[in-house]
Amino acid sequence: MSRTLIVTNDFPPRAGGIQSFVHGLAACRPPDSVVVYAPRWPGCADFDAGQPYPVVRHPTSLMLPLPPVARRAAELVAEFTCETVVFGAAAPLGLLAPHVREAGARRVVMITHGHEAAWAGVPVARRLLARIGAHADVVTYLGEYTRRRLAEVIRGDRLVRLAPGVDTRLFRPGAGGERVRAALGLGERPVVVCLSRLVPRKGQDVLLRAWPRVLRAVPGAVLLIVGGGPYRGVLERLARPLGDAVRLVGPVPWAALPAHLDAADVFAMPCRTRLGGIDVEGLGIVYLEASACGLPVVAGLSGGAPDAVLPGETGLLVDGTSPPEVAAALVGLLRDPVAARAMGGRGREWVRQEWDWSLVTDRFARLLVSPPDTRAVAGA
Repeated sequence: MSRTLIVTNDFPPRAGGIQSFVHGLAACRPPDSVVVYAPRWPGCADFDAGQPYPVVRHPTSLMLPLPPVARRAAELVAEFTCETVVFGAAAPLGLLAPHVREAGARRVVMITHGHEAAWAGVPVARRLLARIGAHADVVTYLGEYTRRRLAEVIRGDRLVRLAPGVDTRLFRPGAGGERVRAALGLGERPVVVCLSRLVPRKGQDVLLRAWPRVLRAVPGAVLLIVGGGPYRGVLERLARPLGDAVRLVGPVPWAALPAHLDAADVFAMPCRTRLGGIDVEGLGIVYLEASACGLPVVAGLSGGAPDAVLPGETGLLVDGTSPPEVAAALVGLLRDPVAARAMGGRGREWVRQEWDWSLVTDRFARLLVSPPDTRAVAGA
């Protein structure tokens, strides 16, 4: 069996959606067919010991497309006889593609996320993205938004859809929400959860600014903010006047994510595009994880986030810069729990049909071994 080398800056134990996606791609392959090259991160030794395939760590916490990383990637291609190399994020490490080809790699697959789509709109980054695409056999995209942006600089016949999947056995109704509610003393209060990194793009600040309007219409409602990140101090200051109507839980282990989603009645992440389009949501796998748990979702109109929602069926799309609009969407769902549950049920059905990891496993396997059939992979 030929081996695949996955070269990536985004890999656990570092938390994040891209990290989970790349780890899922590695985990879905036979263990003796995968080698991962990733940066060092706190806790990586224990994490790596639990993986069934080799994980080679770079000495630092960030890998750049510079000679030391190029040499090590080439050495791993030769050492493990890797015929295929997958770059877990095309930009910037995809610039190393010529080096791994010289070392013996016959096929190069570039995985893209939201930031590559943003690169397409910045002149210098756009030229680098074109170089990356020119050395790839396949460049994946998350959804229609990212496909359109990438197609501006990368040949269309190289673009193939590959979006993250959801493990619907773990993310499901009844995944432990009652325990979370009991631990936080939430009782039967209506709960909206936002589970994400704490950064401006995700919109937790807009949720907090919307929350007084929600409380006037739905007294006793609780906003549960789960995650860690550099924006926490700002959010704590915004939350302070709201008392126990807001709970900033902080980061939780990956295994506890389904239970925290299951503890809520509605999921909301009113993301917004920032910095002139550079800071944009690529997809938002957490919307789909929430849907798999049977929750209606409220998503911001940023980048590819709408690709993760069927408007009016599995959730609502809002202007993530507008607290009144966000509040109105939340109030509508909280005051009509029957309709909200129906949306959640439709969401779980949709995720099982279109986003289950078993589908992603098959699509990824086809990309590694043969020229892509765009119709079969993108439309599967």
